Amino acid sequence: MDRTYPNYFEAVGLSRADTDARIQRSFDTIFFDPEEKFYHDVDADSGCMEDTGNHDARTEGMSYGMMMCVQMDRQDLFDKLWQFSKRYMLLTEGPNAGYFAWSVQLNGVHNAEGPAPDGEEYFAMALFLADKRWGSQGKFDYLSDAREILRHCVHQTELTGGDPMWNPENKLIKFVPGMEISDPSYHLPHFYTLFAERADERDAAFWRSAADASRAYIALSAHPVTGLSAEYADYGGEPILLFHKPWPWYSDAYRVMMNIGLDSLWFGRRPEYEKIAVNIQHFLFSQLPEENYRACMLDGTRTQEPAMHPTAITACCAASVIAGEGEHANHWLRRFADLPLRKGNRRYYDNCLYFFCLLMLGGRYRVY
Repeated sequence: MDRTYPNYFEAVGLSRADTDARIQRSFDTIFFDPEEKFYHDVDADSGCMEDTGNHDARTEGMSYGMMMCVQMDRQDLFDKLWQFSKRYMLLTEGPNAGYFAWSVQLNGVHNAEGPAPDGEEYFAMALFLADKRWGSQGKFDYLSDAREILRHCVHQTELTGGDPMWNPENKLIKFVPGMEISDPSYHLPHFYTLFAERADERDAAFWRSAADASRAYIALSAHPVTGLSAEYADYGGEPILLFHKPWPWYSDAYRVMMNIGLDSLWFGRRPEYEKIAVNIQHFLFSQLPEENYRACMLDGTRTQEPAMHPTAITACCAASVIAGEGEHANHWLRRFADLPLRKGNRRYYDNCLYFFCLLMLGGRYRVY
């Protein structure tokens, strides 16, 4: 699929040249700025993305960095990130063999021996795009690596005796392989649609079903009035509270807005997504400015807990405009256009989502 995507920022006066320059500056800040970068070289041939709030490298960030690099045509950095991931994060023994340790220290020492499925799905998608953009005849066979990851995700029980990352009956992605619950922000049906074309042929039907199931689950788990989704939820979409957090709408959940934007960009708008987008744009408009954002119940009841990632909330809400345009759509585009990258020790998560939303709205988040 090779197509040109619109520059949504034109609606608020930013030309494509302006937007492209903004994208390049943001990428350069994340990877090269002496003060604000969170990419680091580790070995001569490897590097990692640091979670600056926790001072570790996570499969989430590593795979996000790889997606940034394939979109920006930086194979050199992509290969360094993938080398670090294979060298230091790939698990080779036990029931989790074939998965990646979700958190390691910046020198590669493991903080955990289990995976987080959002890392694996982003790894696989970035590798498939790398194969199409650069080919698989160089240092890495991107295509084979992507297929191997997804083979484990679906068939882990028969391969190692471990737990798969998707429930084989309902085709929903799990929060972690050993728990029969989900995370609405993990659901990337636009990825699964492409997995059906590019993963092992025997799994094509599974991925098509997973895409359908996830699109339905995203709608099921979003509040019908506010559009808010929980960080963690059961297979029926009902919120589950974990990690001593008494509020369901928090950091992971912001990604749902971004995800429905990208699914709509790649595969077209859907009425259920439009409803979510319009509702959440309306709700969050009433919560501005950014320093006023709070952790919330799904019905919009505010708590006293400040949002940890306010920049990410505004960026993702702006990206939801791709899925559906409420009365405040242009306000969100303008607010994001005027919003700088976050600085400080929590900049990692905010700026990853910021960059993806910038790519989307700037028409530069492409399928190769």
